[in-house]
Amino acid sequence: MSLKELYHNKWARFSFWAVLYILWVIWLGNYWWLFGLIPIFDGHITKKVKWLFWKKEYKKGEKRNALLDWLDAVIFAVVVVTFINTFFFQAFKIPSSSMESSLYTGDHLFVSKLAYGPKLPQTPLTVPFTHNVIAGKESYSKLIQNDYRRLKGFGEVETGDYVVFGFPHGDTVLTKAPADDYYMAVRTIGREQVIRQYGPVKVRPADKKDHYVKRCVAVAGDTLEIRDGNVFINGIAQEIWPGVQNSYTVVTNGQRINPVVLDDLGINIGELGYSPNLPGYRQMPLTAEMLESVKKLSNVVSVTQNIDVYPPDYPDSYLTIFPFTSSYRWTRDNFGPLWIPAKGAEVELTVENLPLYERIITSYEGNELEVKDGIIYINGEEAQSYTFSQDYYFMMGDNRHNSLDSRYWGFVPEDHIVGKPALIWLSIDGNKSFPKNVRWRRFFKFL
Repeated sequence: MSLKELYHNKWARFSFWAVLYILWVIWLGNYWWLFGLIPIFDGHITKKVKWLFWKKEYKKGEKRNALLDWLDAVIFAVVVVTFINTFFFQAFKIPSSSMESSLYTGDHLFVSKLAYGPKLPQTPLTVPFTHNVIAGKESYSKLIQNDYRRLKGFGEVETGDYVVFGFPHGDTVLTKAPADDYYMAVRTIGREQVIRQYGPVKVRPADKKDHYVKRCVAVAGDTLEIRDGNVFINGIAQEIWPGVQNSYTVVTNGQRINPVVLDDLGINIGELGYSPNLPGYRQMPLTAEMLESVKKLSNVVSVTQNIDVYPPDYPDSYLTIFPFTSSYRWTRDNFGPLWIPAKGAEVELTVENLPLYERIITSYEGNELEVKDGIIYINGEEAQSYTFSQDYYFMMGDNRHNSLDSRYWGFVPEDHIVGKPALIWLSIDGNKSFPKNVRWRRFFKFL
């Protein structure tokens, strides 16, 4: 019997789909879904109920109803794409240059949810094919809110991974400036002015926060330190990945560097500004490879890495650098040492180190926190220590001086992890016009 004949056998067809469905239910871990075998059995064997009630069965020679055919195609697409987005892959577009020269602005990605395990929807009532906004309005309803739960994946987040995650500060969003960090704005210019100028605010569930992509540089249990722009994990200098770039002051002999040369080197000319008073470029992002090439240019006099020391340069300040207190004299280039919290680990709490863990205790793990007369209270009880309920990660952009990352908003909770970029299927350069804006070499590039 051929495969085609085998599949047209109703019992063989039922067995095939029943086995797939049972495996999915086992993966899901909710055995109430086994009742779904009833419509699968009826649809292939008994055929007593018309489960696809909108679908018309045509008699031989009968004219097809185009409207019903379109309805069937749309329903099928919605169901299939939603299923794929939830459990397997989700499309994502790189919105900014924080990951250049690794992931480029305009890269369109497929993000694998199987890499770390898909999260079950916490806010399931959502308009299909949207994440959190449609036509300027929220595309979801908070009528149903489920607890966080992640299915088994192929692995866990590892140091060096590209990771897509929910923006940790994205629970509160300014209506007139949705891309801005609400908490940073409040710290720097005051809540009343922020609300008056950019409000009102809207509150989003954890799974409806905007998605970011960064590189994981430290996992739970690690101790991270940044010294003069170099990352150290547990006291050991971290590998410098090929796409990591730092900012340099490039002094020339008075001539601009040819934009074609800069473009050929892979430098994002949209980030550059030539200063005739220098003369040169005060902020040129360069990888190690680019750095050597720029040094060799005939009109380049000197190249010096930009390193922030305390107090940091404007607009950075202790109000923008985690943990947002002058007690920690940290900058984006000299940061830490900072221990990354791990599930089940206990840390001693003091008024001095509380700023490091305050948001974890309250926002991410749902406790009430209060400090009275120098004594810390959690859920109304005096607390001298705290045990973490989940793992945390430290994320940084490869474009180290043009990235809002964990240095500016702290830890990324495990329940915010969405997936791992797997494939670039399209890449468009917004600084160029067609056809030069199409980055053909990046099409179908596996990550």
